Amino acid sequence: MAKRKKKKGHGGTTIALNKAARHNYFIETTFEAGLVLEGWEVKSLREGRGQLKESHVQLYKGEAWLFGAHISPLLSASTHIDPNPLRKRKLLLHTHELSRLIGATERKGYTIAALALYWKKNRIKLEIGLAKGKQQHDKRASAKEQDWNREKQRVMKNSY
Repeated sequence: MAKRKKKKGHGGTTIALNKAARHNYFIETTFEAGLVLEGWEVKSLREGRGQLKESHVQLYKGEAWLFGAHISPLLSASTHIDPNPLRKRKLLLHTHELSRLIGATERKGYTIAALALYWKKNRIKLEIGLAKGKQQHDKRASAKEQDWNREKQRVMKNSY
């Protein structure tokens, strides 16, 4: 029996992507963080009702927090809770990862961007990246490079 090939990347089923982060920032390194979620949020994410478009990560009192991630509550949510779709959510990281993030953001001028939300072994994980902002000319250059790579693939595909 043939072995299955491992997927590159985070290795889980993707719930939400933040494509704007990769467009607006150079991503230096990535980290995988757990999330502290409520029950209704997990149920909503199972339905695919999460969004990272306007989200960002801030460090506060030695802890990482996710701000601006929108998780829409289900219509069948319980009546005794008041679901807040934009509440801040705590990120679970190792101490050495947190210290590395704190050092990079305070001394080197990096920012922390939320890149992807995905499932990994029945747990919800968030991929965050240490990022530097792009200038307008950098965005144009990366768009040209993507177009060139796409065109190269077309030529190589048609030549065989």
